[in-house]
Amino acid sequence: MSVDTLQHIDHFTDANFNVEVLESHQPVLVDFWAPWCGPCHVLAPTIEKLAIQYDGSVKVGKVNVDENPEAAGTYRILSIPTVLLFKDGQVVDRIIGAHPLQRYEQALAKVKE
Repeated sequence: MSVDTLQHIDHFTDANFNVEVLESHQPVLVDFWAPWCGPCHVLAPTIEKLAIQYDGSVKVGKVNVDENPEAAGTYRILSIPTVLLFKDGQVVDRIIGAHPLQRYEQALAKVKE
């Protein structure tokens, strides 16, 4: 599955990050990735499943770190994939590397409380 073909994922950029993520009224899961990153491609179907599963209650999106260095730098993304969970504009969890679906579900259960 190509990252470009993901149907339910928002694409966050340096230009829209504040509005789409920090000002969101919903919790937001942000996957920081790059096209050349093998583990990022492994994680992509999991992120897509989460977007479908939590549609309407959690915003799910991706940030290409090569194209959006400001967002990546602000959150000190040193290794990808890195998934950040935001609630009320604040980072509440950071997951580095590709993990099974259940790890992300556990993190999302905490932000939905």
